[in-house]
Amino acid sequence: MLKIENLHVSYGGIKALRGISLDVPDGKIVTLIGANGAGKSTMLRTITGLVKAESGSIQWNGKELLGMSIDRIISEGIAMSPEGRRVFADLTVVENLKIGAYLRKDKAEIEKDLNWVYDLFPRLKERSWQLAGTLSGGEQQMLAVGRALMSRPKLMMLDEPSLGLAPLVVQDIFSIIREINKQGVTVLLIEQNANMALKTADLAYVLETGNITLSGTGAELLANDKVKEAYLGKHKN
Repeated sequence: MLKIENLHVSYGGIKALRGISLDVPDGKIVTLIGANGAGKSTMLRTITGLVKAESGSIQWNGKELLGMSIDRIISEGIAMSPEGRRVFADLTVVENLKIGAYLRKDKAEIEKDLNWVYDLFPRLKERSWQLAGTLSGGEQQMLAVGRALMSRPKLMMLDEPSLGLAPLVVQDIFSIIREINKQGVTVLLIEQNANMALKTADLAYVLETGNITLSGTGAELLANDKVKEAYLGKHKN
């Protein structure tokens, strides 16, 4: 389980996170919704060690992550698919995927996981020798998720996986998130499409200007009038 307690993070004097606390139980899909600039991506970047916290605690299965190196955090079983996909455009699909396994030495198991990713994303298999920069936005998102899965994570963090994608592709991405979770991976999801996120999540939190203002099951927040007014007005799907 991931347990965040009283986490404070500042950027150049601006408070990005103001003492947030939340739990991500093993085997669940947990989503964090909120407007742009609420601090959602900051939280993920702090968990992975990319951003330093001022104070608080981030514990993963009882181990304190704050102060750990990024590669050690990855080797503890935590992976992130970043906002904006960030694939290596000049490398092939298969090269991108293998970069996700760079800390691993178990070659036979890496091949097995490559086939697992190809089973989840048949389109990536079809395009395995294509340069990542020539893929569509949806395919690049699949590649970003697949690359993160190649580290064989126990916790998968996804930062805005539906951003800029066509509605049909968004449906595909969320189906795959559910499938990854079914196969035993805990998921922490940050998503602006609050409707899809809350329908998919077991647990949900609302983050507003660095504070958690609401929490509950995905279904509870989906039915909450404040959430409906602030985050669900524009989504029809």
